[in-house]
Formats: sequence, C-alpha cells, structure tokens
Amino acid sequence: MQTGVNKSNLSTSPAARAETVLHRLRRRYPRVRSQLTWNSPWELLVSTILAAQCTDTRVNAVTPRFFSRWPTIADLAQAEQSEVEEIIRSTGLYRNKTKNLIQSARKLVENYDAQVPSTMQDLLTLPGVARKTANIVLSHGFGRHEGIAVDTHVKRVSYRLGLTRSKDPGKIEHDLMPLFPRPAWGEINHLLVWFGREVCQARSPKCSQCILTDICPREGVVG
Repeated sequence: MQTGVNKSNLSTSPAARAETVLHRLRRRYPRVRSQLTWNSPWELLVSTILAAQCTDTRVNAVTPRFFSRWPTIADLAQAEQSEVEEIIRSTGLYRNKTKNLIQSARKLVENYDAQVPSTMQDLLTLPGVARKTANIVLSHGFGRHEGIAVDTHVKRVSYRLGLTRSKDPGKIEHDLMPLFPRPAWGEINHLLVWFGREVCQARSPKCSQCILTDICPREGVVG
C-alpha cells in the first residue's frame, strides 16, 4: 500500500505518471472487464446506451427480458415505443433511450444490413451514440481501438491524477490517448472505472488506501 507522498514523483511528466498508473492498476485488476453482460456487439451497444446514468447491475437486470422480447436488430426496428419504454423504464431516461434504440435499429436495418458497423464514423451516425458509446463498442465488441471512452469515473480520476487539465470529455480523451499505448485504450477505461468506483470515489476518495498516492497531485481534491 502506498500511503506516503513522494514530492519528487509528483513532478514527473503526465506520460511517466500514466505509465505507472497503467502498471499498478493492471496489477490491482488483472482480469479487468466490463460489468455489463452481453454476447454480441449489438447487445453491447444496447447495454451501453441503457447504462447512461444507470448502474450496470440495473441494466443487467433489464436486458434479459429486453433481448428475449426483441432478439434481433430487425425485431427491435418494428417495436412499439410504449412496450420498449415499459421494459426499460427502471434504467431512467427511458423515453429518450427508447427512441434512440428503435431509431438506431431501423437505421441499422436500412443502411447496414441489420449489423452493427465496426467503424467510428458509422457508429456516430446512430441516434444516441456519441464517442464514449462508440469507443466501448469498438474496443470490446470488435477489438478496435479508435479512442478512449470517457465516462464520469474516467473524467474524475484522470483529472485528479493530473493526466488532463480539462473537464470536457472530448478534450480529456484527446489528452489521454497519447499517454497510453493504443492496444490499452479499451483496457484503461475499465481500469479507471473500477478504480473510481472502489477507491477514487467522487465524494470521499480513499486516499489513505490508494496505490497511486505517491504519484497523485490530488487535483481538485479538498482536504
């Protein structure tokens, strides 16, 4: 456990700090993975859309019924708005999520032969899909690393670690990409998410239990 702060380590470059972050978090989470349950790029896309402002546990409780009712993209493209809303209601923002899911399914049927595309450019044409969702689908559904998904945990932890000075997700992604090897872009999202949930929490970060204390400038941390 790292509890003391070595001031000399805090003066290292963000690149050197990022290398240490990746190394230590890999040791802490040797089998890091998404907590969402999915079996195909389509199921991953749906689950990721549903996970917006919702816990993975809640999404995993909803998706079995969802995919049982609409097992294919073509099935969802013909779904009734009200029926989808009823099934995903507990995930929050259910009206917008329903609209985006149905419209995305229809677009996939019309333009992509009812298949989830494997490029950033094509994924971003789908309703409700921004870079975060597209990065997750590409990295974990297709093994393609086009960027780093920036959610609330990645945003908070990377800022506190001094890996970015921005709080804008797009700028944060731009700052993080040169700091980590491209094959690790999908992995670093999971590592920072898990670490943010367990240790570097929003309201009460567990700095005394942190394995990154000696290299962390604690940007924005009060106390």
